[in-house]
Amino acid sequence: MTDSTGTPVPAEFSPTAGISAPQHLPPAPAWSRHAIVWQVFPLGFVGAPTLAPQGDPDDPSTPAGALAAEHRLLRLVDWLDYLVSLGCNVLALGPVFASMSHGYDTVDYFRIDPRLGTNEDFETLARQAHARGVRLVLDGVFNHVGKDFPAFAALPQAGPGSEASRLFRLTWPEDWQPGTAPDYERFEDQEWLPALNHAEPAVADMVVEVMKFWLERGADAWRLDAAYAVDPAFWTRVLPRVREHYPEAYFVGEVIHGDYVGITAASGMDSVTQYELWKAVWSSIESRNFYELDWALRRHAEFLRTLVPWTFLGNHDTTRIASQISEPAHLPHAVALLATLPGLPAIYYGDEQGYRGVKEDRLGGDDEIRPPFPATPADMSDLGAPTLRLYQDLVGLRRRLPWLHDADLATLHLDNRLYSLELTGRAGWADAGASDGGPGSVVVVLSLEEHEAWVPTAGHHAVLAASPGSAAPRPEDDGVVLPAHAWAVLGTS
Repeated sequence: MTDSTGTPVPAEFSPTAGISAPQHLPPAPAWSRHAIVWQVFPLGFVGAPTLAPQGDPDDPSTPAGALAAEHRLLRLVDWLDYLVSLGCNVLALGPVFASMSHGYDTVDYFRIDPRLGTNEDFETLARQAHARGVRLVLDGVFNHVGKDFPAFAALPQAGPGSEASRLFRLTWPEDWQPGTAPDYERFEDQEWLPALNHAEPAVADMVVEVMKFWLERGADAWRLDAAYAVDPAFWTRVLPRVREHYPEAYFVGEVIHGDYVGITAASGMDSVTQYELWKAVWSSIESRNFYELDWALRRHAEFLRTLVPWTFLGNHDTTRIASQISEPAHLPHAVALLATLPGLPAIYYGDEQGYRGVKEDRLGGDDEIRPPFPATPADMSDLGAPTLRLYQDLVGLRRRLPWLHDADLATLHLDNRLYSLELTGRAGWADAGASDGGPGSVVVVLSLEEHEAWVPTAGHHAVLAASPGSAAPRPEDDGVVLPAHAWAVLGTS
């Protein structure tokens, strides 16, 4: 390949280095082609206590039972119409199972965390969501559990050779005596998160049963937490067995670095999280360096030959996009990219309101990015209304152009502060319900310049969306003149 000047680029420096050859995988469920996600961290959303309460959740006289009786998970029912008004049709929930603290330290996969409510509350939420055409994604934390997980807590008495011992990666003392705990592998060196033993068939059996249990009760899909830490082959012993019963279930793995194509092909997952693109979007805008974005999009185009990644501007583990980008006029550039780039786009709750929050590496460092929401949309402040309208407009555009889901990409212009990208639909969308009669092409133009600037657009002059409050892009030759700090999505008619 060559760079933007035509100079040959060594293979080891190619954007596609380290990516497996394209694979022909079974198609993801058809509904995922039209999916736009609103992602919520439930424990934060409802203002749940930081630590799990003591006692029997079924006994209202105990702290756990009293909290369960508040049925906080049902507060999300009042936000389903808000989700729909945003243009979304999928609700992705962070961890909801009984846990020790933040939800990623599970103690019971078959019970809703009492800080959220009851299993019946989840079923009610699922029914209400489905009545609105909204699907539910659950967060499956299957790489590790919390140290209070009953099988792990029983190890000092159960000892080596017990059924419980096979579920974990343990080192026992040679002179083990009852009451002596083994050493164990920890997830990311966190002593309260013992790692499961994914080579053990009983672990695969447990995960299959958990997935089926909640799919039967209304879930539609699973996010596989920390999938990057699990041998991809493990999922081949799980997902086909689940799909036998729930063929429309969708599975997306949390993968941060590495060979997205190879991991997806080896695991049988439908997709992975696109952290490379997440980083490139905010970083290229913040550093005024669209070369970084273009590099990531070349890799993204290669991934699209095999899978459609899960795209996002933020989530429960990242600093919010409004805090990543210091120039407020450039925040809409990122939103325009999320709405138009191929992928399965997910909006993290609060981003559509312009929420700010910085993730910090300390105890409680996630609190800013996992905040409580008001009880109902009517209680939401009007401060975020302009950002909400921006999201609604751009998600609406995405709805009108569904073929953007897996569109082909071509860079028309690239320099540090100006970018022009053409997106062209693939064949097959005309008979898949595309509202415009089939695939076409659009051009996304972005400017970080302090002055107006011309960019080529291959003759795309019709404004489909543009910077609110700025002058419209001015057609000139086969391009347009953009105002300072502006962006636009352009069509041919």
